[in-house]
Amino acid sequence: MSLAIFDLDNTLIGGDSDHLWGQFVCEQGLVDAESFAARNDQFYADYQAGQLDILSYLRFALGPLKGRSADELDSWHRAFMASKIEPIMLARAEQLIQRHRDQGDDLLIITATNEFITRPIAAALGIADILASEAQIIDGLYTGEPAGTPSYKEGKITRLRQWLAGKDIPLAGAYFYSDSHNDLPLLELVDKPVAVDPDNTLLAHARQAGWPVISLR
Repeated sequence: MSLAIFDLDNTLIGGDSDHLWGQFVCEQGLVDAESFAARNDQFYADYQAGQLDILSYLRFALGPLKGRSADELDSWHRAFMASKIEPIMLARAEQLIQRHRDQGDDLLIITATNEFITRPIAAALGIADILASEAQIIDGLYTGEPAGTPSYKEGKITRLRQWLAGKDIPLAGAYFYSDSHNDLPLLELVDKPVAVDPDNTLLAHARQAGWPVISLR
């Protein structure tokens, strides 16, 4: 048995849930669509270039949640899942997850996207354990501020080590599946890195390092 770690966006699903959430709130009239969409696109371009200011982005993405009731947020997320996420679920990703499950492996998603967006997606994939960027919640309401260490770049290693502390789950022999060069720190840490539909930077690195390159599309 091993630990099978998965990135989420553009790895287990065929798109970026963070960017799609920005599109969703614009389409639903929950924000000023023109300015929000422009900033959403710029942050996504920064991410692709490896230059994302993760704390600034989290404050931006969490802003629409601030002060909203749980019922309202649940309603938003149900609509988001139906319109944006279900169409990009990947059958081959679900088969990969099931193969690791059948082997008795421990399953974990680590994603830089915030927990509000990603926990229901992980649940839909049947993965109980997820390390996502956390949001501050006070008196049951989102404040719009991030909390703790974002699970982005080296932060994924920090969050993983915190999660493993006290668990009887070895890191030795672990898999990590990702599409993004932003995940190179964790890909280089694990024994079994796998590039999944990788961006050009990760593809070049994977080929040079001799890592497996697969497609779930």
